[in-house]
Amino acid sequence: MQEIDINQQTPHKSAYTVSMDPVLNPYSPGAGNTPRALVGRDADLQAFDIAVKRIALGRHDRSVIVSGLRGVGKTVLLREYGRIAEREGWIHEHVEAREDVDFVRVVAELVRRAILRLSATKRLAAHASRAAGALKAFQIRWNLPDGGDLTLRADPLMGTADSGLLDRDLASLFNETGQLARGYDCGVLLTVDEMQFLPKDHFTDFIMGLHEVSQLNLPIMVAGAGLPSLLSAAGDARSYAERLFDFRTVGRLSSETSAAALTEPAEIEGVTWSTGALSRIIELTGGYPYFLQEFGKQAWFAAPGPDEITEQDVEVAVPLATDQLDSGFFRVRFDRTTDAERAYLEAMARVGGTEVASGAVANAMGKTTTGVAQTRDALIRRGLCYSPRHGVIAFTVPMFDQYLRRRTEWA
Repeated sequence: MQEIDINQQTPHKSAYTVSMDPVLNPYSPGAGNTPRALVGRDADLQAFDIAVKRIALGRHDRSVIVSGLRGVGKTVLLREYGRIAEREGWIHEHVEAREDVDFVRVVAELVRRAILRLSATKRLAAHASRAAGALKAFQIRWNLPDGGDLTLRADPLMGTADSGLLDRDLASLFNETGQLARGYDCGVLLTVDEMQFLPKDHFTDFIMGLHEVSQLNLPIMVAGAGLPSLLSAAGDARSYAERLFDFRTVGRLSSETSAAALTEPAEIEGVTWSTGALSRIIELTGGYPYFLQEFGKQAWFAAPGPDEITEQDVEVAVPLATDQLDSGFFRVRFDRTTDAERAYLEAMARVGGTEVASGAVANAMGKTTTGVAQTRDALIRRGLCYSPRHGVIAFTVPMFDQYLRRRTEWA
């Protein structure tokens, strides 16, 4: 991936000239925004489609965990999973975890919304009443509010989901929800984004509870997405996690699919890309989907048109796209860090490389590995870094090292 020089000049034209219709700009950088051309993910979508259909037939298949760096389209995949499930008549509920997440409350809220939707036409019929009672017992035992404008008016089903052991109570809750869905001849998909923020002990209980239900072949699935650290967290949680989840890693797109992500949306609007423009933008972005969208958007704005984007247009777009990434995608993450964390991140950038030795970062700071271990761990918890293997640290945000070096130059 080439480092971007935002100070380069081009005689082509002013970077602020807008000649092609901005309203028709087909590129949409943003967290979770589905691109006009969702390319390179066919295998992931097909595997999930098969799993949903198998589970709907009462046959065993696995839930899904998607992992990858920032900006590779994990959230987009979760949304597509939801569309697939809804197309098959399933109920889909989604939540994004946070650093301060109360996981027990999150699960209860997801299940509450699912039960409300399942029982919308037969409120408190036999199946719905039992599931609602199980949820009520769970809420009482775990001191959770009913939540929301709509509540489930049911007496607690004592002895169900109220043992005080979270793995057992979750298993009971999932079981009653799955039985309810089966009674209505549909299924339930729960999607959880930013799954790496779940507390480790609760993640363990969650996996154990889901494991018990999966053995009953009930129509209930979980699709989670998170950073690369999520894989080790799931493995540490329970050794049978590999049998429970289909782990899928998503990353940068190939040159061919990167080109398709740019050309297919443009062709709908009657616009083509020159070969040189495609090669240059793929070189600049490294094939990361978010960056392709941002650079594509700015190249569209920079092009005089009327129906082609050239390599010169891409060069004009470079400082514009870089500024957008620096002021949004990168800065929003950097601004949340402490002074000590910023010093550690900047030392990582000085050492250089996609993955760097923790010891080398400490040396660059003039400290020992033990002396900066707390800061390193805090950055991992924040989701800015991860450890691909023992003694190694890496950014979760592609090109973050380039941003940090630019920031140092500006200071």
